[in-house]
Amino acid sequence: MFGACADCAAGRCAPARPARRLFTGLLAASGATALLPAWAREGVDVGPKSKFTGFVSAEQLEKAGGQQYAQMLQQAAQQRGLAPMQHPQLQRLRYIAQRIIPYSYEWNDRARQWKWEVNLLGDAQLNAFCIPGGKIAFYYGILDKLKLEDDEVAAIMGHEVAHALREHARERVGKNTVTNGVIELGSALLGLGNLGRGLAGLGGQLLTLRFSREDETEADLVGIELAARAGYDPAAAVRLWEKMMAANKGAPPQWLSTHPASGTRIRDIQANLPLVSGLYARAAKPDQRFPIAPPMKSAS
Repeated sequence: MFGACADCAAGRCAPARPARRLFTGLLAASGATALLPAWAREGVDVGPKSKFTGFVSAEQLEKAGGQQYAQMLQQAAQQRGLAPMQHPQLQRLRYIAQRIIPYSYEWNDRARQWKWEVNLLGDAQLNAFCIPGGKIAFYYGILDKLKLEDDEVAAIMGHEVAHALREHARERVGKNTVTNGVIELGSALLGLGNLGRGLAGLGGQLLTLRFSREDETEADLVGIELAARAGYDPAAAVRLWEKMMAANKGAPPQWLSTHPASGTRIRDIQANLPLVSGLYARAAKPDQRFPIAPPMKSAS
């Protein structure tokens, strides 16, 4: 999930640590892809995961995320803000997720064990997220206000799933644990302290984490690959960002991080599209397409 920073929107913020290696598409642009060895992987390359993930238990983080997700759904249901199973837009989200999820395993083997969930919240926010353990949520506002087509929904979902696969929340929490000296939280994650209290606090963090510029770029690139393999046009990610910027007259909506600035983000995606175009061309295309979400008043 994304936050907002005025300095970053203006391009004044620098990455918090040296950038991980990103395939910017220069090989594709120069025609050098023909020179790649036969064993080279087709698709994007975002380098290794952050070493900060090693400071936090994946199992405990996923458990915390599951608890917080369940609590969020319970609260939404009590307020009649949770879409029922038969809701057409929820069925749409679950169909797209079913196409994307099988391609997640290559990026994180733990994803095979996750109990994936997809839910739709009746809220006008421009928001969506996927927390550790494969817990996905979309807010109705992002479907409605941006008039998203299926390929654009897939771009968002691929991006959010990529955050979970690349363990960006685990990285953020691990980094906070180390840099801020959160001993109690670290002990809880390792099973050495008050685990219940530690997990409760951690779960709350997972719904409000703001990722770094590098994390956002990784999620963008992994996201377009996931969408392409699932049969959705990866170029829709460009249209998506253009829509979001236009809808907010250049100001970042709540669900967007301003790491990096929108122009840079779009250019990075465009530069990497040649790396996934072949995957999309060969992918089995969806056998079902869904209508654009009607206005919010019809979402009950």
